[in-house]
Amino acid sequence: MTATMQAAITTLRDWLDHLAARDRLAVIRPGVALRHELAAISKRFDGTKATLFPQPDGHAIPVVSGLLADRSWIAEAMGVSGAEVLGRFRHASTNPIPWREVAQAPAQEVVHREVDLARLLPLPTHNALDSGPYITAGLVITRNPRTGVQNVSINRCQLSGPDRLGILILPRHTHLFHQMAEEAGEPLEVAIVIGADPLSLLASQAIVPVDHDELEIAGALHGRPLDVVKCVTNALRVPANAEIVVEGRILPAVREPEGPFGEFPQYYGERADRHVIQVDAVTHRRDAIFHTIVGGTMEHLLLGGIPREATLLDHLQRSFPGVRDVHLARGGVCRYHLYVTLNQRHAGEARNVILGALAGHYDVKHVIVVDEDVDIHDPNDVEWAVATRCQADRDIVVIPRTQASKLDPSTDKGVGAKMGIDATIPLGSDPFTFTRIRVPGEEDVDPARVVDPGANGWRPVVGGPSR
Repeated sequence: MTATMQAAITTLRDWLDHLAARDRLAVIRPGVALRHELAAISKRFDGTKATLFPQPDGHAIPVVSGLLADRSWIAEAMGVSGAEVLGRFRHASTNPIPWREVAQAPAQEVVHREVDLARLLPLPTHNALDSGPYITAGLVITRNPRTGVQNVSINRCQLSGPDRLGILILPRHTHLFHQMAEEAGEPLEVAIVIGADPLSLLASQAIVPVDHDELEIAGALHGRPLDVVKCVTNALRVPANAEIVVEGRILPAVREPEGPFGEFPQYYGERADRHVIQVDAVTHRRDAIFHTIVGGTMEHLLLGGIPREATLLDHLQRSFPGVRDVHLARGGVCRYHLYVTLNQRHAGEARNVILGALAGHYDVKHVIVVDEDVDIHDPNDVEWAVATRCQADRDIVVIPRTQASKLDPSTDKGVGAKMGIDATIPLGSDPFTFTRIRVPGEEDVDPARVVDPGANGWRPVVGGPSR
């Protein structure tokens, strides 16, 4: 634990208390409509405050959104400084702490075996063309049918019937586990955990090899084992302090229409035949809270972006010790545009870094490499480096026909081009040519101390005594 580190946040309720104490939680008037109105209000507060909606459409369970809408909030949830976030996440990913099973849990205070999801849960509809209500902030927990090791992800889940959900499963670990079960003619047990603590949400997005349980990464972020409880209808273990758990089975050889749905690139994911969950039970706290993530908001982008940054930084530094930092830019929806800080020592090194970054994750579409004097968290500074240090015929790399994000509408069904830009100073250049202008003392100016509080307009200044 570093010197700057404080206690990490380990429950959703503690996090809401933390936000409320800092005037970052807006409690909205009761009775907001679940269809569109709730999402509209949440988006207006995006990046500034989380939103809590009591009695949405008269439902007894309140809805909360926008829990992780700023990078600094994520640092606070971890109990570290902003500069330590990626390092802390990397450490947790490589030093997981096994969970601890308990016999009783708040997440199972109420058990429903007769399931009508629309009645039990306040399911919002976000965007104009969304196909209906969705669960968008649920931790989808499955386990490897051969090894029993669990996997955690976040997948969009569409309400398709009273006890039925459509689910989008991308080609990663959950998809692999379902293939194994389907080949055996068996369903895949699943649990959807709604209302998890912020660090468990973040841990679910870790990019780790198969058979690495992200709940153990959550424990490492907490600094202690995560308490889990066995589901009431299957063998999965879920966070004991969760608000709501939906238990069920992903059916074999069944696909039904799902979508469209407003996704992180701020376009709609198309309608298609997708996997189906048969729901067997819903458990929850007596005074449960439902969490929803509105597509394309900062909460959505940062939850995916920061774990990817940590993974990409680790990946690049293994081969390129001169790489100092990485950032998935907001303008690239925290997935597609990667900025890399490089202390370049060898000719051509920036180009190698570009190739390594593009291979680090198929979502990465454009990479810009800059020198250490450029602030990769300031898009204007990065654009300035491209404008003044890059020549297109010399410094741009284009690789056609690569695997890309299927949610990028500019691709050909997930196949597209990658581009890298070397915006570093060419090695061997005259140092004066690339010396940035600077006014001596500009960093020390305090506007509050130099403004004349007694001045009344500008005319007395112009008409003052001559020398």
